[in-house]
Amino acid sequence: MVERFNGRIAEVLATTRFDCAQNLADILTGYVRLYNQQIPQKALGHIAPIQALKDWQQTCPERFKKRVYNLTRLDTYGI
Repeated sequence: MVERFNGRIAEVLATTRFDCAQNLADILTGYVRLYNQQIPQKALGHIAPIQALKDWQQTCPERFKKRVYNLTRLDTYGI
């Protein structure tokens, strides 16, 4: 899945003109949100990554330190 994300983000970067660093950051943040929350992935049974993570948390709650949310910003846990 990482390879697919990298390929798609490379396409966005190649086809978009950025006026400033903030514009680039806004585009990347928006795309990460779109990719994780809305684009179904064949490798995940045609569901979005955030839904797959939520499903996994329900079946294996002991593997998670905190609840999975549909966040509108990047996860900074552990940085």
